Amino acid sequence: MEALTNIFFNIAGAQVSLLELICTMSGLVCVFLAGRAKVANFWVGYVYNILLFLLFLDKHLYSSMLLQPISFVINFLGHWRWTHPKEGEANGEQRLKITTMPRKECIIGIAVIVVCALGWGAVLGNLGRLWPGTFPPAESPYLDAFTTIMIFGAQYLSAQKHIECWIVWIIVDVAQIALYLSAGLIFMPAVSAIYLILAVMGLKEWRKQLKNQF
Repeated sequence: MEALTNIFFNIAGAQVSLLELICTMSGLVCVFLAGRAKVANFWVGYVYNILLFLLFLDKHLYSSMLLQPISFVINFLGHWRWTHPKEGEANGEQRLKITTMPRKECIIGIAVIVVCALGWGAVLGNLGRLWPGTFPPAESPYLDAFTTIMIFGAQYLSAQKHIECWIVWIIVDVAQIALYLSAGLIFMPAVSAIYLILAVMGLKEWRKQLKNQF
């Protein structure tokens, strides 16, 4: 672990570890493949979850760290859903086809995200007070919580292959830029900006594929 978190190089005065660099490359590949609706994105996603867990543990971003095992499970479920569509859900390649969410489900989803983010943010903000010897003060607990819950939502939508997942990912990327900057990271915010571009491209590509399904 120490070898991975040691400084690998500097960018504009920012120190970047080998772990951050590997996370960056695997994350970009994962999003690139997902934007083209390729099943291979899930295989890269498994590795990405493990690497992010180690990175966030080192940076004391506990909410994002604890997200990774759950993300791993959602990634697996999404992998299964995409490759084992139910009757009437398959596209021409016998993969789960792209769909849109009903408006009612969107409203309920937004409400759930807001409530869960506020509750989880309160928990994160008190970890340092309750167990000061175990958890140093959390960095930006409410922003961290909001980002965490939004990622859950984006991953769930992606697992169901709902096109709205890209809208949520765009919001997540903007929030992560702010979160990483608040944690003192310089390299990762720049990478999140690239994720943001890929998310916009993914939304455009999925819209195109959605139209071609009918």
